[in-house]
Amino acid sequence: MPPDMRFHIIIAVVFWWGFVDSRKIRGISSSYKRFYRERKSFLCIDGSKIIPFEQVNDDYCDCEDGSDEPGTSACPRGRFYCTNLGFRPHYIPSSRVNDGICDCCDASDEYNSHAHCQNTCWNLGQRERAYVEGQMRTLDEGLQLKQQLIEEGVLLWREKQAQLRELQQVAEDLQIKLEEHRRKKHEADRLKEQTIKALEAGGSSLRRQNRTVSSTFNLLDSNKDGSLTVDEVQAKVALVHNEEQVLSEDEAVIRDTYGAPGSPVGEDPHLKAADTAAEWEATNLKKVEEAYETVNMEISDLRKKLAIDYGTDWEFLFLNSQCYKLKVYEYTYTLCPFNKVTQKSTAGTEVSLGRWGMWAGTPKNQYSQMEYENGEPCWQGGSRSTTVTLTCGTETALRSVKEPSKCQYIMDFQTPVACQPVLKQRGIHSEL
Repeated sequence: MPPDMRFHIIIAVVFWWGFVDSRKIRGISSSYKRFYRERKSFLCIDGSKIIPFEQVNDDYCDCEDGSDEPGTSACPRGRFYCTNLGFRPHYIPSSRVNDGICDCCDASDEYNSHAHCQNTCWNLGQRERAYVEGQMRTLDEGLQLKQQLIEEGVLLWREKQAQLRELQQVAEDLQIKLEEHRRKKHEADRLKEQTIKALEAGGSSLRRQNRTVSSTFNLLDSNKDGSLTVDEVQAKVALVHNEEQVLSEDEAVIRDTYGAPGSPVGEDPHLKAADTAAEWEATNLKKVEEAYETVNMEISDLRKKLAIDYGTDWEFLFLNSQCYKLKVYEYTYTLCPFNKVTQKSTAGTEVSLGRWGMWAGTPKNQYSQMEYENGEPCWQGGSRSTTVTLTCGTETALRSVKEPSKCQYIMDFQTPVACQPVLKQRGIHSEL
């Protein structure tokens, strides 16, 4: 055989093997290539059948799992692998192979159709790489800010604990003062009561004396003209000879006035002093009671705040007592973390969309979602509720609000404390 003929035969064989290799490898990922090595027979990947290797990618479905036709649309359950060098590889249903629509960015799915697909993988990869790099920069910056907020959270937690101890000490001191003022008020009330009893006892004796004097006067005033003469006294002297009471000039002036309004009992200086002292102690006691009640309310409120789970490093503590707003069309939504969510219309009507319930994230990251429950009743029944998803960002802000179903709201809340370290970023092919 002439040398030039042998050369042409070798070229033809190499071309044919290249064609066979291309035909059988098309639509297969590198991890599956071991199943498609050139052999006399091919075992379906599910183990259901053995077929001649020539029937692989012959556009006829022999295997139930479609593994014999990875590069054609013959099998309804088949999958075609888009290599997509420079971008992300992925699978598509084999029914989309050569259907005239470009599904793979490297155009490998339309190798035998009228479609004129361009390889756009590199451009797509560049855009995604730029996006990922931006996300990584945001993540790095967010993690730095998160560390600062963790340090602030630890200090704030310690301050809250110190504040609680101070309030508890104030409450103990007020408790002592409270007992002291209660004792003083009791003593002042008792002194006032004793003074009144003493005055009432003295007034009763004087009234009895006045009644005796009045009776004697009436007896002596025989003509009932309201005055006495010497004759009237002498005429009746025998009748009053045994009378023990003596009518003095001062006693005659007093006409049973004790006990009446404006009487000496009401104007007694001792009684006035006792009354003033009782009122003073009552006022002081009320002030201490109010202060004691206020401090206990502050202690209760602070204990409730400290009982909330603010993260493993108290990184979410700074969100407490803060509120974030976002206007969406005619409504303004307000998220107050660990407190409540509200919706306010332009007309001024405010509706509760839920109060703080619990963390509701995944087992790997329970701090990725918040649940706010038991908002105002919904016209369809039940109550309004809101799910808040926390995402990584360099700023703390409410980003979006949606109502996917009636009275069920979802919010996107961005904050640095939601940033989580990434051990390995999803790779993107950069091969040329």
